[in-house]
Amino acid sequence: MSSPSDRLQLMQTFIRIVEAGSLSAAARQLGTTQPTVSRRLQALEQQFGQPLIQRSTHALRLTDTGERALARAKSLAAEWEDFEHSLRAEPARPEGLLRVQVPHAFGQEHLVGPLVRALKDAPGLRVDWLLNDAAPNFIEQGLDCAIRVGGTAEGAVVAIPLARVPRVLVAAPELVAGRRIDEPDALASLPWIAISTFYRHELQLERDDGVRQRLAIRPVLATDSLYATREAARQGLGAALLSGWSVQQDIAEGRLVQLLPRWRGTPLPVQLLYPNPPSPPARLRYFIEAMRASMAEPLWPDAAILPA
Repeated sequence: MSSPSDRLQLMQTFIRIVEAGSLSAAARQLGTTQPTVSRRLQALEQQFGQPLIQRSTHALRLTDTGERALARAKSLAAEWEDFEHSLRAEPARPEGLLRVQVPHAFGQEHLVGPLVRALKDAPGLRVDWLLNDAAPNFIEQGLDCAIRVGGTAEGAVVAIPLARVPRVLVAAPELVAGRRIDEPDALASLPWIAISTFYRHELQLERDDGVRQRLAIRPVLATDSLYATREAARQGLGAALLSGWSVQQDIAEGRLVQLLPRWRGTPLPVQLLYPNPPSPPARLRYFIEAMRASMAEPLWPDAAILPA
């Protein structure tokens, strides 16, 4: 029977194979040979009595047992890393690779700055920054964590709230010229652009005194892109409900006007999600705290576009 240290090496090799995407890439990263990596994987599969990875000429795919084993192996490796650091009486240093999924628009506009600062402060940390608005699949995509705007956390994940995004009603000045829009019902006569990720045929609105109202709309355009929605609104195609940070400058410079300033869309929660292991590794804990700190103050102040 193999020793505990041998089993730890087998698990670490298995994790590296999955993260690297191939046995040869894992071997290069571990500074060993492909046959050695292959033997370690076979030894681990023999211990489990089941295959962990289905191998083909083009790709690797985890089996059901492999998916369960990967989650547990990452947890055990993280616990061992923390244990080693505690024995050395040194603070855990954020080192290694993090794979992080973030929304396209929000990830580009608001998260790159905090990411760069976090990487500069932790020279041993590396990040794969994946822009994707879909719900994360942590096992299939090999993700360590994901930041999502809107939606709810599903499955065995930890959800850490980071912020809330206010949303405002906007349109091009020429679209609403000559129209009297002084209450939500007046919005129904406008053409609309829908962000299908968050709304399509109905708006959920809140007044600044807490009153709520639902409003049915018939969009002339529906898209999953915030940027496309904003550009179409600028060109006068229709009204839209957009994140305040994304249109603040357009409103200030007159390309868009804010409709019904006392009313907003329901704010969207910003959450950091990660699988639910007993102890996340030091690099993930460091990243979580860096993202929390970056959003301690609002990144999208909208005082300039709202009445005093």
